Amino acid sequence: MKSRKLRRILIGTGITFMSLVLVLAIHIYLVTRPKADEHTIVMARIDLKQPITTEDAGKITNWFYEQGGVDHVVCNAAMDNVVFTFYPVKANANDIVDRFRTGLGYAKAVRFVPSEKDLQGGCPVASTSYSYKVYSFFKHSL
Repeated sequence: MKSRKLRRILIGTGITFMSLVLVLAIHIYLVTRPKADEHTIVMARIDLKQPITTEDAGKITNWFYEQGGVDHVVCNAAMDNVVFTFYPVKANANDIVDRFRTGLGYAKAVRFVPSEKDLQGGCPVASTSYSYKVYSFFKHSL
């Protein structure tokens, strides 16, 4: 009698534990999926590949603010680049860059897109954290 009761308890505990692990895995999967809505803001960078002056930086900044969907712009004349944030549901960064090249005459301008190596080396804390390891496990398992 005790053996049967112990077996039921162990089976019930195992089923409960596996159910909770499954629910956790589904939750992590759904929460970590990328999603864009009207509140999502994305950052992009353009390397101009030519020197600019402070006046040019002002013109570039004003031009970007006139584009639909652009939230904030920083043009760095010392580094010859433009960093801007935009709403991806309202604008596309590649379209903005193309219009920038043709509209303002910066034909050498290139959108900076980080490589896979750059992305993996982005935040050393995240790659060593326990939660990242759990996320990575489920990402590669599912």
